[in-house]
Amino acid sequence: MNEVINLLNNRISLANSYISTLSEEDLQAKSNPEVWSKKEILGHLIDSAQSNIRRMVVGQYQENAHIIYHQNEWVKAADYQNYDSKDLLGFWVLLNKHFCQILSNLPLENYKTITNWGSATTPMLKDDLVTLEFVANDYVRHLDHHLRQIGVTI
Repeated sequence: MNEVINLLNNRISLANSYISTLSEEDLQAKSNPEVWSKKEILGHLIDSAQSNIRRMVVGQYQENAHIIYHQNEWVKAADYQNYDSKDLLGFWVLLNKHFCQILSNLPLENYKTITNWGSATTPMLKDDLVTLEFVANDYVRHLDHHLRQIGVTI
């Protein structure tokens, strides 16, 4: 997990530096009403961090924990477009530091613990069952994808 923690700390620094320079207009801009703004993408990353933190914690004491995330509903419910931008960025930074803390405390024997991140509305598939180690590594991949959408150079 040390590699994941190092990557996350790097992303925290890069994203915080870049996003804090953007104007409110840049953060709220949308190419069309159906796509997320940079603020909404950052909000989605907050929701993703919360969901994955829960997976990492619950997965340590409950095998096959089923923790799902409906991204559009969460982003809509939080109304990230109207969230204070500094608070939003600060919240994202703190959640990712917290995620690093949890990863640093994850016992080696729990890396291979299985969790279920499949949809609640579809039958369970083989790909819905993943290890906590996979969740941590996939979190960085997912994070990088969305940070690039915001304009962060990785």
